[in-house]
Amino acid sequence: MTSTQQRAALQRQIWAIANDVRGAVDGWDFKQYVLGTLFYRFISENFASYIEADDDSIHYAELPDSVITAEIKDDAIKTKGYFIYPSQLFSNIAKGANSNESLNTDLAAIFAAIEASASGYPSEG
Repeated sequence: MTSTQQRAALQRQIWAIANDVRGAVDGWDFKQYVLGTLFYRFISENFASYIEADDDSIHYAELPDSVITAEIKDDAIKTKGYFIYPSQLFSNIAKGANSNESLNTDLAAIFAAIEASASGYPSEG
């Protein structure tokens, strides 16, 4: 799928969601929700691509968090400016989103962890 096709599909999905929640959610809140979700997906995919470094044998989203060493985390933060554990990736959270009763709390904790990962590094500011 080309980027133009992806963009068109995304626009259709956003409009469909907007129509579903019309009247139930303020436009500003909806915009914040959609843009925040898109940003989270982007940084997750971007981070996973960085870790995988075009090596088809590495699937970061499938790794357990326990294999991430302090050195890996430190290097990633120095390079990317933030860190996301495999379990925190958008793709992994999206898989269980429909059945996760504490999704809002989990997302808040993930966003706080991503933000806190930059603490003490130049990207913190």
